[in-house]
Amino acid sequence: MLSLDLSKLEGAVSAEELASLEAETAKAHAALYDPASKGSDFVGWLKLPETYDKEEFARIQKAAAKIRSDSDVLVVIGIGGSYLGARAVLEVFPAEGIDICFAGCSLSPNELKKVEKKIQGKNWSINVISKSGGTTEPAVAFRVFRDLLVKQYGKEADKRIYATTDKARGALKSLADANGWETFVVPDDVGGRYSVLTAVGLLPIAAAGVDITELMGGAYDAMVRFDERSMENPVWQYAAARNVLYRKGKKIELYCTYEPSYSFVGEWLKQLFGESEGKEGKALWPASAQFTTDLHSLGQYIQDGERDLFETVIYVDDTGCDVAIPYSDDNGDNLNYLAGKPLSFVREMAFQGTLAAHKDGGAPSIVLRIPQMTVRALGELLYFFELSCGVSGHILGVNPFNQPGVEAYKKNMFALLGRP
Repeated sequence: MLSLDLSKLEGAVSAEELASLEAETAKAHAALYDPASKGSDFVGWLKLPETYDKEEFARIQKAAAKIRSDSDVLVVIGIGGSYLGARAVLEVFPAEGIDICFAGCSLSPNELKKVEKKIQGKNWSINVISKSGGTTEPAVAFRVFRDLLVKQYGKEADKRIYATTDKARGALKSLADANGWETFVVPDDVGGRYSVLTAVGLLPIAAAGVDITELMGGAYDAMVRFDERSMENPVWQYAAARNVLYRKGKKIELYCTYEPSYSFVGEWLKQLFGESEGKEGKALWPASAQFTTDLHSLGQYIQDGERDLFETVIYVDDTGCDVAIPYSDDNGDNLNYLAGKPLSFVREMAFQGTLAAHKDGGAPSIVLRIPQMTVRALGELLYFFELSCGVSGHILGVNPFNQPGVEAYKKNMFALLGRP
């Protein structure tokens, strides 16, 4: 069970300042359930851990089993919310017995060629994920890999394409129906960045061998626990604290982890909060860092640079393994004082020392601590941030579920490309 520690905000956010946002936070939480509130058409994720389509869930598990039985590689094609959640989970819990490759999340020929090399001489399948089927990056990648699939398998290729798309319309849905591909639904009431617990994330996660029942169970635990309507709720505390800090001049929220495999959780969070809150000239800038590695690059700025940021640290006590530091007869590196100690102990001391140094330097920290990283715990963490983002966005006074600015670059790009 995750816990929230605000003690490192001392001197930056007082108990009185936090309490002063209780009414706003209560109103923001209630707005998520109000049909008249901003973005009310896109809150299907709120009760998803309880109300998800059980029949489709079973089909996802069946399709994942088939993919694992007949494929060495699954090429997952999508961008933004169509891949970030799944990739975050699969960086924490890597696939076993199958290689999950991601494509269509950039316009880089080099990245496509890397994936092409991974499928050479292998049996493989495609999971293409797009609500419309018209987003440029995944559409181009899908055209490339569908062509390769047909060249390798002929008409049998259609049995190796799984389309996650709109339930009734759009270019990808039309293609899927015309060619008999198995389809899964991107729900109308769940936006892409909140879609990791739909087929969007669940099919590639299940294909990797991760227990999606446990993932959904952790999200359900969080849904029940974090529905409490008081400042005892960690979601309320986090949403209120980050808004207090923003109002007091902090402009950047730096998501920090102490495991390299958790870095894509930071990437998922950057989209979740950046796309949800970054509008109307408002919002914190979401950034991420991986400690202790980035303490040797960004650490100087965090400690002594402009006092415009705070940290949200995701720290896991038990990551599943450890390494004992050996004794050395010559002690040439003067590390024998650590001999016999586990590396996790050194990491814990680095974590505590960094918190203290950054607090003293004017970069306060919010700490989310998880005793052990299990699939269930990760499901809880994902839902915690989704709910926190919805509540925080309403406190900020924006619609947390639209993204009006996303289309601007596309219009310019299509004009330059000469799109009909």
